[in-house]
Amino acid sequence: MDRMGAMITFVRVVETGSFSAAARQLNLSQPAVSKSVAQLESWLDVRLLVRTTRGLSPTEAGWAFFERAKNSIHEADEAEIAARGSMASLSGRLRVSATVTFSRLHILPQVPAFLAKHPGLSLDLVLGDNRIDLVEEGIDVAIQWGNLPDSSLVARKIAQGRQSLLASRDYLDRHGEPLHPDDLANHDVVVYAQQIGGDVWTFRSQAEELPVTLSGRLRVSAVEGVRSAVLAGAGLAILPEWLFLPELASGAVKAVLTDWTLPCMDAWAVYPSRRLVNSKAKAFISFVEGVFASLDR
Repeated sequence: MDRMGAMITFVRVVETGSFSAAARQLNLSQPAVSKSVAQLESWLDVRLLVRTTRGLSPTEAGWAFFERAKNSIHEADEAEIAARGSMASLSGRLRVSATVTFSRLHILPQVPAFLAKHPGLSLDLVLGDNRIDLVEEGIDVAIQWGNLPDSSLVARKIAQGRQSLLASRDYLDRHGEPLHPDDLANHDVVVYAQQIGGDVWTFRSQAEELPVTLSGRLRVSAVEGVRSAVLAGAGLAILPEWLFLPELASGAVKAVLTDWTLPCMDAWAVYPSRRLVNSKAKAFISFVEGVFASLDR
């Protein structure tokens, strides 16, 4: 392995905290990763890593080298893009974390066009509603929703979605349409168990604010499950309208209590705090922003 390759390997070891995690992300064997770091230490004639009870830890020299190496790798990536020209395609592997339902409905249908523009790029799309450790999983950028409790994350808001109280036509035909937030006490509600803000929602209408506690016999831990339950007529739910655009357009799903507003849901591009943002991640987020813009037309 050349020195740049060894430098990349060392940076990934520090970011993940172990040889084995770095090996998984780099598609190398653990002995190969260990050997690469040992070669780097031999070339530099300095100890970069030490083993502690908590795993691997950089030495003082290791931390200094890590920061410089990280910047050098980033600058080399940017220099390659600049040399090829602003219209050059990207190459290498990009790992993105995103939620399942929004990706299935709106991102994945557009991904072929993004990849066609960059034939040298490989995309790993890691889907799930639960937030994951971006560094440990080797994620270059994540698309996350709602509040960001971890202040160490580097984040940029990329969109804002309207949330509404939604129900299928079938449910409304059978149970009637609520005319006031207080009417929800007499309706079936599908509760998204992981939703930011919990079960208490504040409905606003002009100068009036009304907190309502949602209670229902059906609680679901994934957005895809809530969406399916709503489409099956199981009850009303509060979700971003983006997740029901086809059904709202066809009339299969209807937004109710439209004279009242609910808090919007922000979408964020989130980057691992210990990594610089690379050109591939920037390009993908620009692509996603275009997807969001098309939804608001």
